[in-house]
Amino acid sequence: MAIVLGLSLGASAVYSIVALPADLSSGKPLAEQSTALNAAQSSVPWLDLTYQLLGVFFDLFPVALALYLLWEPGRSAFERIGLTRQQPGRDLGGGLLLAACIGLPGLGFYALGRLAGITVEVQASPLDTHWWTIPVLVLSAVRAALQEEVIVVGYLFTRLRELEWGAWPTIIASAVLRGSYHLYQGIGPFFGNAVMGVVFGWAYSRWGRTAPLVVAHAILDIVSFVGYPLAVAWWPGVFS
Repeated sequence: MAIVLGLSLGASAVYSIVALPADLSSGKPLAEQSTALNAAQSSVPWLDLTYQLLGVFFDLFPVALALYLLWEPGRSAFERIGLTRQQPGRDLGGGLLLAACIGLPGLGFYALGRLAGITVEVQASPLDTHWWTIPVLVLSAVRAALQEEVIVVGYLFTRLRELEWGAWPTIIASAVLRGSYHLYQGIGPFFGNAVMGVVFGWAYSRWGRTAPLVVAHAILDIVSFVGYPLAVAWWPGVFS
């Protein structure tokens, strides 16, 4: 577990924990700070596209490692964590339900955090607009969904269950981890994502499937990442 987390979201959590006191002691209030997701990697469009695709590709290697370590003779890792196409209707329905339950409260959490001055401004899609911008943002959303739900839920829950952890200690540990690697966005997102982790963990404990969690997470991130560039493309006068 330490190796898998150290190569992936555990490392992100450590960096975020270190970043928070640095932000708090910078002399600038959190409400006046900002962070960018999916930032451009180069001013040259084809190089930016190349870097974006390479980033998505290599970020999925820890996911592949977690799945490899969960593989058993006669039973694939996908079956163990419920990341299969055996129940497409239920997975889609469950994903839409989770996205609806998390989406609006999540926006409220973010707005309250901004008003309270404990959340930085999150720029979800600062990429320049190119023909490939939206496909890359969708890929980034799917990447994030697979990373978090396979590792923080599917892999971690399986290993902690093998160590005879109870359901709720496992849910809370996963939720705290999920919140901790969002601390670079401020204190508010820690609590918001921890609540999301509790809901997702409870759903996984009930359903035994990560597929609806991946669907829900991908929907939430696609709406967040793609909504802004689409609005710019459709109503350029509003954002000029």
